[in-house]
Amino acid sequence: LSTVESADVNEYLRLVSGSDFTAKDFRTWAGTVFAMDALKGLGEAENQTKAKKNIGQAIEVAAEHLGNTKTICRKCYVHPAVIDSYLEGSLLTSLSRQDVEPATDTAGLRPEEAQVLHLLKQQQAEILP
Repeated sequence: LSTVESADVNEYLRLVSGSDFTAKDFRTWAGTVFAMDALKGLGEAENQTKAKKNIGQAIEVAAEHLGNTKTICRKCYVHPAVIDSYLEGSLLTSLSRQDVEPATDTAGLRPEEAQVLHLLKQQQAEILP
């Protein structure tokens, strides 16, 4: 037996992906997808109080999947675009407007992953026109 350190895992990920990905990148991606999917399941909030409660529940779902506390999960593993767009009331509207046809850049992604990618690209386009 030999000890596997995080550096070993990250080196392997870089080798097989050909890109500079780390295990944290994959955990952040997964946490973001879990949280967004949970928010979709909870539906639109009637007010900010309910929206914050729903976000707390979604973070809890993601934290359970990742094996982290809610605080660490929200701070480190859920992209703020998901939380911000839900608080603004635009997350579910944005997701419902997405084309049903799969785009080439989403090949190999699960539908909920494609939705996260769409949301992040949409936010990036708003920031960097």
